[in-house]
Amino acid sequence: MHPAQVDIRTPHATGAWHALADQVLGGRKATHEQALDILRAPDSELLDLLSAAFRVREAAFGRTVQLYVLMNVRSGLCPEDCSYCSQSRASKADVQKYPLVAADIILEGAENAAKWGACTFCVVASGRAPGQRDLQHLGNVVREVKSRYSLRICACLGLLTEEQALFLKEAGVDRVNHNLNTSQKFYPKVCSTHTYEDRLKTLENVRAAGISQCSGCIIGMGESDDDVVWVAEQLRDLNVDSIPVNFLHAIEGTPLEHTWNLNPQACLKALCMFRFVNPGAEIRMAGGRELHLGALQPLGLYPANSLFLGDYLTTKGQRPEQDLKMIRDLGFRVTPPQPCPEDQAGAAIASNG
Repeated sequence: MHPAQVDIRTPHATGAWHALADQVLGGRKATHEQALDILRAPDSELLDLLSAAFRVREAAFGRTVQLYVLMNVRSGLCPEDCSYCSQSRASKADVQKYPLVAADIILEGAENAAKWGACTFCVVASGRAPGQRDLQHLGNVVREVKSRYSLRICACLGLLTEEQALFLKEAGVDRVNHNLNTSQKFYPKVCSTHTYEDRLKTLENVRAAGISQCSGCIIGMGESDDDVVWVAEQLRDLNVDSIPVNFLHAIEGTPLEHTWNLNPQACLKALCMFRFVNPGAEIRMAGGRELHLGALQPLGLYPANSLFLGDYLTTKGQRPEQDLKMIRDLGFRVTPPQPCPEDQAGAAIASNG
């Protein structure tokens, strides 16, 4: 059903996309067909779509932006064959390779995150899963970071057992990132060394341990519109708190190095779709935004309410000063650190779905 057929109208929202916003704000889920319509909307409707998505975003998060800072604490040397990743065994990309870094280096990264006003410091380690020595080392560092700075800690360490997730909880980790990346149907086309079900099990273990879940996707790998909507709906069904939406950065030397399926308009429509499907979740404009959105990046913060500040794992990001200026110029403000999951600011919307 096209959004124009939605029979909700209010005096302040007269367009088809605003009717869909009224539907979602009234507690009714966006349907699969409506989500597909968003991805396939004519470019001429983009501004109206962004305006409608912003109403949903503003209802949950006002005009705030949450900042995340990433640190790659172990790079390369990964036995997995994820075709999008420059650190995987399938990659010939020229990236740094190093073992788990020392505590003082991680603490320096946390200090920089706090200096830039980030609410969350993300520690990411390449590899299939963490070993016990890795967990002990990171657990000690997390405790030290939490004692020094008002930062939430998000850990991305690969596949986790329930016992490992409980250890991270006790160490003070607030959130675990483990992306689904794409739909269950498309997943075997981008990875063969672990399954989609393995990823779901990690998220289940994270939730069982009482840790906030962060899980998102990568758009532009050759998947269909239906795959993109499917993973957005899966994340909604999992009630994930934070959703990073990445746009494929096709790094030279990776199996997907020649893949380019995106333009700025498609990226903005994807962000809007994730906002309508997950109205109360934090939506992060994540990796690849600088490359694919370019000068239209500010528009991405109308559906999204979060972004990564600075560099990514093996690619450069925009200078923090540019991002902070972009936020100020939009009339938005940076969210200070809060207890996790603060994203439940939007819970009233999400729970009515």
